[in-house]
Amino acid sequence: MIYEPRLQKFYKKKIVSDLIKEFGYHSVMEVPKLKKIVIHQGIGISVLDKKIIDFSIKEITDITGQKAIFCYSKHDESGFKLRKGMPIGVKVTLRRIKMFEFLERLIVVSLPRVRDFNGLKENSFDGCGNYNMGIVEQLIYPEVNIDKIKKNMGMNITFVTSAKSDREAKKLLSFFGIPFKKK
Repeated sequence: MIYEPRLQKFYKKKIVSDLIKEFGYHSVMEVPKLKKIVIHQGIGISVLDKKIIDFSIKEITDITGQKAIFCYSKHDESGFKLRKGMPIGVKVTLRRIKMFEFLERLIVVSLPRVRDFNGLKENSFDGCGNYNMGIVEQLIYPEVNIDKIKKNMGMNITFVTSAKSDREAKKLLSFFGIPFKKK
């Protein structure tokens, strides 16, 4: 028997039919789907301390369950003491099973741990059906050991969908259980 994450089963059985009813699609192939989730952490302070980027790689790898990669600078910038080719960030792109597992952990475990959480902003869509959210500190993830944190750093999470409009993407993400703010 092949393993399939809970949210992936839920998408196939319930979300697809709900989106067809909502938007009147003629085919199942028209229904928008979640393509990938990209987690990015910019580490500008790594110019001063090289160990921070190694800790960041380990944290993002622990959080997502997939090996993170470096993002390198493309230009020299003397004001920031930055040289071309220096590592300034860490990113991970999740697809398929790991994407659905991360999404479920984010919704069920991590977001409820955010202090004074009222929901995610609705205006963070890019006009093409993709959603961006920011997390202020990595302490909301249970995989992060509080004692080993050198510096609190946030991260950006991008949900890339195949939706043609922001309205379709918002409906898709809300069916998955992403808590948007109530108006």
